[in-house]
Amino acid sequence: MPNIKSAKKRVLVIEKKTAENKAIKSRISTYAKKFKTAVANKNIAESEELYKQVVSLMDSAAKDNVIHSNSADRKKARYAKMLDSIREAK
Repeated sequence: MPNIKSAKKRVLVIEKKTAENKAIKSRISTYAKKFKTAVANKNIAESEELYKQVVSLMDSAAKDNVIHSNSADRKKARYAKMLDSIREAK
């Protein structure tokens, strides 16, 4: 446990930021799961809507350094490829 006042404050700030980052990552993963389910069910309209939402969430998380920008770009590319595969199937 820290003794110095500034160190005590840093502990509190880090706990708060960790909780915020965890919530953001959880939200991204929830939408990603919904998107993957919609793709598996070949529901194009729902997949497109969920793709927009998950990409938006990943972009904002990458901008705020919650996730690395390269990781966000890689996942967006993979999700776009999934979406294209069901569009071409129809």
